[in-house]
Amino acid sequence: MKLLSFIASGRASFGAVKDNGVVDLGRRMAPCTTLRQLLESGHVAEAAKLVASTAPDHALDTISFAPVIPDPGKIICVGLNYRDHVAETGRTVTEKPALFVRFPCSQVGHLQPIVKPKVSDDFDYEGELALVIGKEGRHIPASGALDHIAGYACYNEGSIRDWQRHTSQFLSGKTFAESGSFGPWLVTADEIPDPSKLTLQTRLNGKVVQDTTTDLLITAIPDLIAYISTICALVPGDVIVTGTPGGVGAKRTPPLWMRPGDTVEVEISRIGILRNKVIAEPA
Repeated sequence: MKLLSFIASGRASFGAVKDNGVVDLGRRMAPCTTLRQLLESGHVAEAAKLVASTAPDHALDTISFAPVIPDPGKIICVGLNYRDHVAETGRTVTEKPALFVRFPCSQVGHLQPIVKPKVSDDFDYEGELALVIGKEGRHIPASGALDHIAGYACYNEGSIRDWQRHTSQFLSGKTFAESGSFGPWLVTADEIPDPSKLTLQTRLNGKVVQDTTTDLLITAIPDLIAYISTICALVPGDVIVTGTPGGVGAKRTPPLWMRPGDTVEVEISRIGILRNKVIAEPA
């Protein structure tokens, strides 16, 4: 099942894709009004049955896509998690994953514009696989970690590279307003039993700039969940963005930055294509 958050007729809701349309679950699954609340309620199977017996309420081309989870409690990002990206940065592989966070205001949905900030021209793409937690847990063993995943989505972890380099901490370059994107939808985990068998490709104006397979992650998804859940409890709606492969614009000669008017796409097999235009922040 493909679950999404959206806006239609000025109203925010959540639903499921069916027959090139959307079944509005937000109007049918009270008291749940957001996708995060649906995950918290544990009623995803009930939602699937409802979708199977209900005609779409909206055509896909009439809605505005919101970030898959517009209101996550946590967005935890993993840096330097593909060897080719580690190599192009001149760093060495660390024993434990490098973690940082983004804030919800830093992300937009599929087909919504991502914003190049006026304080920098060094706006870089990072195509990544994101996972959403569906079952709460702390000290989750890697052997059972996949059971805690609600599903998977595409993520463009837009980075402001000069601000990222201000200090040894990445945060300042990683969470500019509306600089990243999350979508187009959440493919439930039952449709992707093994997330290590996916292909990931990023394209800028139709040109392939990143191309990898998720089996090349340095710290695999079960181990990421085990590590992060040792630090803090993971709860439904939390997002983990698993890392970007080599090919980022900052390490090309000359650098390849995203510019206003560009189109950037992140495509992951069995999930879909996340597509966004780049615009300039208003003066």
